[in-house]
Order: sequence, then structure tokens, then C-alpha cells
Amino acid sequence: MSLINTLARVDADLAAGRVPVARQRLRGLVSSYPGDLALRRRLAEVYRLYGEPAEAGRWMYLEEDRDADETAAFEARYRTPQRRMRALAWRGPESRAGSAFAARQLAAVRTACSDALGRPVDWDAVPSPRDDEPGAGEGRFAGWAVGCGCLVVALAMLGIWVNGLVALFD
Repeated sequence: MSLINTLARVDADLAAGRVPVARQRLRGLVSSYPGDLALRRRLAEVYRLYGEPAEAGRWMYLEEDRDADETAAFEARYRTPQRRMRALAWRGPESRAGSAFAARQLAAVRTACSDALGRPVDWDAVPSPRDDEPGAGEGRFAGWAVGCGCLVVALAMLGIWVNGLVALFD
């Protein structure tokens, strides 16, 4: 379905009071067209109908005329730069932003995320939630030990099975 057709359906859904359906359609459009600031604005308007200031702030974060209270609610819900980066659902370089303000906002979030993680990040490789945890990347030994334990259990089960098979034919 084309962008224009989907937007027409969003308008029809809103006129008919089907706000959840309109929200879902707009979320799909923003996912398909992450650089379209007008879609983000429309999605924020729908979240305002729900009384969700954090989500409205999330989708208006790249707009210069955003509401300060909604922005604060968004930043409170998504406390770390990594979470904000994931929440903004941007793909591609900041230069594709529809305005200079949006490009600066995206660059600021990406830079804060890079500083927090101690390594460069970009919008095409958004850090995973695991990177948010204190000491992320540590504990590789624990994962290795669990893997070895599973291997030992599997080998023991195989040994018992072979022993039973041998006993069956004796």
C-alpha cells in the first residue's frame, strides 16, 4: 500500500474514532519512512489523543517547535542515550534529516551514545539493550561456562543412551 493510500486510511480511521488503528498505521509508516518528519509529527499528534506525553515527545524530538514538557517526559522514560537512540528509530546519516535542527538533535544523541559506550556508534548499528547494562561486555566467562556445562550434560546423556543401547543387544 502506498504512502498516500495509507495516510488516507489514517485520516479515515481518525474520523471514525479508530485511534488505535490509526496509530498502528502511522507506526508502520514511520518504520518504513524514518526520515519523514511530517509522519513523526502526525504520530505525535495521535499520542497526544491518548494522553501520552512521553510518546508524543519521542516522535516530536526532532522538531524545533516541540513541547518542552513532552520532551522532558520522553527523556525521563528513555533515560540513557542508548535507549533514546533506539527509541528515535532513525536509520541512515543525520544529513538525511529534514531540517538542520533535526540533524543537530540526531548528532547530539549519537554523540552522547558514543561517549557513554566509549566507542563510535551510528544510526545503522544502534546499540543493543545489553549495552545499557553496567559492565556490558563483561561476564563472557560465565557464558562460556554455561555453554561447557550444557555440552557436558549432552555428552552424559549420549553416554547413557549408548550404554542402554549396548545393554539392549547383550
